[in-house]
Amino acid sequence: MSRPAHVTSGPYAPPAARRELVAVSADGARLHVEVHGDEGAPAVVLAHGWTCSTAFWAAQIRALAATHRVIAYDQRGHGRSPAAREHSTTALADDLVAVLAATLAPGERAVVAGHSMGGMTIMAAAARPEFAEHAAAALLCSTGSSGLVERATVLPGRPGRVRTRITGAVLGSRAPLGPVTPVARTVLKYATMGPGSAPDRVEACARIVHACPTGVRHAWSRVLAGLDLDADVARLTVPTAVIGGSDDRLTPVVHARGLAAALPHCVGLTVLTGMGHMTPVEAPEAVTHVLRELSARYLDDLDTTEKEKTP
Repeated sequence: MSRPAHVTSGPYAPPAARRELVAVSADGARLHVEVHGDEGAPAVVLAHGWTCSTAFWAAQIRALAATHRVIAYDQRGHGRSPAAREHSTTALADDLVAVLAATLAPGERAVVAGHSMGGMTIMAAAARPEFAEHAAAALLCSTGSSGLVERATVLPGRPGRVRTRITGAVLGSRAPLGPVTPVARTVLKYATMGPGSAPDRVEACARIVHACPTGVRHAWSRVLAGLDLDADVARLTVPTAVIGGSDDRLTPVVHARGLAAALPHCVGLTVLTGMGHMTPVEAPEAVTHVLRELSARYLDDLDTTEKEKTP
């Protein structure tokens, strides 16, 4: 019998959703969506990264659901969202605006956060009128807008064509990851997490990543290898915070600094010392703190403004 696709106990076990629904994207792709917390509470929308699922946000969901309505969804082909034919940044943007439309009332605003490919989803959707309608602020966590394979340091050695070619082959491999073994945990920790990551955090990430279907992992690796969202960063005009890990090998902190410099309205860059790529799991309190700050500053301001408009 195979192990569950996520840990089932402890702080990284995903809590039960208050309700679940299916959002339908522009091309008919069906997306699994979870809603946690009270319906009338300020909304936070969470988009996970490559090879992950809603379970990746378990710590943030647990911490925020008492005071917020937390909306998390599985990217197409991940978690409980079925695989789809289309794999592109356009599809990612389509999916995000479909989730926003399915879960938020017309004109309702939320803090929208994305980790890794989830951050790229936000960048890709930045110019969409549906995103502008619903996003009060954004968080880009452990992500980048271009040059992912070239800048990755998963493989040692000097930057250049040889390292880039080998890195692309490794990240885009069609080989199945297999069961979560001690060796698999060691490899995943080296590639995606900081050296001081606790065993329970490594286990939580390994279960999620190893559950991603091989074909889905490969298809999205090709999209990420050719990623170029630099122009879209300039269109992300909502207040946006950036988080990066100092020891991130997949999206080194140079990406976070570049985003902070390029964003029209960056409201803070947080570099988490000793953390790798999986910052919401490696440093859950720090990521949750930034989400709370964005909500308090931008969603509470919206509530105040609306009340002032009421006769």
